[in-house]
Amino acid sequence: MKFIVALLIAAVSLVTYWCNRQENEFTGEMQHVDMTVEQEIALGLQAAPKMASQYGGLHSDEQAVAKVKEVGQRIVGNTNVGDTPYQFDFHLLADEQTVNAFALPGGQIFITAGLLRRLSTEGQLAGVLGHEIGHVVGRHSAQQLAKAKLTQGLTGAAAIATYDPDNPATQTGAIAAAMIGKLMNMRYGREDELESDRLAVRLTGKSGYDPRAMIEVMRILEEASGGARGPEFTQTHPNPGNRVAEIERAIQQEYPNGLPSGLMQ
Repeated sequence: MKFIVALLIAAVSLVTYWCNRQENEFTGEMQHVDMTVEQEIALGLQAAPKMASQYGGLHSDEQAVAKVKEVGQRIVGNTNVGDTPYQFDFHLLADEQTVNAFALPGGQIFITAGLLRRLSTEGQLAGVLGHEIGHVVGRHSAQQLAKAKLTQGLTGAAAIATYDPDNPATQTGAIAAAMIGKLMNMRYGREDELESDRLAVRLTGKSGYDPRAMIEVMRILEEASGGARGPEFTQTHPNPGNRVAEIERAIQQEYPNGLPSGLMQ
């Protein structure tokens, strides 16, 4: 009986995932997502206050806050990102220690004071914000939610099929299944990061910023990590060295005849 239940759970999870497909109007890619853009926006707005509180709330430095918003909105206003239905807003978090930036679904974008103070140019800030905008228009959060539901369903089915309450040793199989599912989702996360880097190259260049500033951001992130990085397949982000190579390729593809003059660093 447990095998039938497990098979049903796995089948429903797979069918639900593969049937929920939409074309991303920004990237042109077919994606597995099970929520609308409006739901993404609502989810991001709902989660924003809680996320901000985890980083000490919003920063009180009005000048720094204004600069973050100015650069973010410049990217939105000078690219076709502004034609999307997403409601972009850019926030500076009060956390001075954490080096981080992230995007919630729907357009709520955050950067910590700890990362901002390490950036030395407006172009570097544009690179960070452009990358996070890439996550939003790439619908990466919606994809991750759909993949997480699939993984949860499959690992739950595996756990039901392999676990025997009369034999505790079978619990190892369930644990292994959960670990595999986690690694699968981590790989999806790395692919999303690289796509966001490529999108950021395009968005920053079209907004008048030199996309090569993103390479300096990668060096800043690598320095902030202190070099303490494990094998890449266990990480949610590619290591900065690999991201630099991807950014350089994206710049070459976007500007095969060389970057235009006058771009802001």
